[in-house]
Amino acid sequence: PIVIGRGRGRGFYKGLCPNNVDVEASITTEVQVQFGKDPTILPALLRMQFHDCFVHGCDASILIAGSSSERTAGPNLSVRGYDLIDTLKGVAEAACPDVVSCSDIIAIATKEVLKLGGGLEYLVETGRRDGLVSNADDVDLPSPFASVSDSISAFGAKNFNPEEMVVLLGCHTVGISHCDFFEDRLYQDTNQFDPNMDSTLRTQLKPVCPKGMGSNNVTFLDQNPSSSNIVDNSFFDQIVKQRGILPIDQALARDRQTKDFVQQLAQNPNAFATKLASAMVKLQALDVLTGNQGQIRKVCSKFN
Repeated sequence: PIVIGRGRGRGFYKGLCPNNVDVEASITTEVQVQFGKDPTILPALLRMQFHDCFVHGCDASILIAGSSSERTAGPNLSVRGYDLIDTLKGVAEAACPDVVSCSDIIAIATKEVLKLGGGLEYLVETGRRDGLVSNADDVDLPSPFASVSDSISAFGAKNFNPEEMVVLLGCHTVGISHCDFFEDRLYQDTNQFDPNMDSTLRTQLKPVCPKGMGSNNVTFLDQNPSSSNIVDNSFFDQIVKQRGILPIDQALARDRQTKDFVQQLAQNPNAFATKLASAMVKLQALDVLTGNQGQIRKVCSKFN
């Protein structure tokens, strides 16, 4: 309740917790512990953050459980990390009851895993409030099969320019894809066949995704084996070498609207690190609720 009326900013929770507890530090420490146990929370949280913010803004609407909530929409069925957010909410509630929003917890955790994975640290603004709506029918996310032009339109609708879109898709420097998103690129008699894919990669992937078998196998989005869970510019180097996995990822390196950005990022690791930090700050501020909008959920998976 004491949070009502304040806007959003850095260090929002300072002075709001009993005994002046630094609740953001408590959350961050727990993220470090959890990352030590399971480093794949890095791609999981990046995906959760993106899928949340692109629907009704960064309001933790993706966390709501229910038969027709956002969680149940097709693109969200493989989103992971709900238990982790519940754990972090438990830490926040123990230190500072009824004050820290679930949407801020996602943002703080995502920032921390990005840093732990090799990205630049940036200061997270806090003070988001949790949303009151979560409908599967509202989930409209850019498709991995979309053209570059359609992707530019989808990101443009959220006020991201084409370069920022390329940078955010560079989060595919970590994480995995299931066969059904790229299998058809491997085989000649499909409408998705990609004759320009690196032939070594195609040879490696065919046994992973046998044709027409509906395989549930996976491969890394960044095909540099020494960098598959590290936040770096290796992903861009790989797509320049025609070693992209998702159709949209490979298309970025070929389309005249985006290929120059890809080349620059492939050649300059510092540029990617800096631009990703800026893009994440912008993503995490997308259509947020503040002041007396929304609520501070007591349990992240249900409305109060």
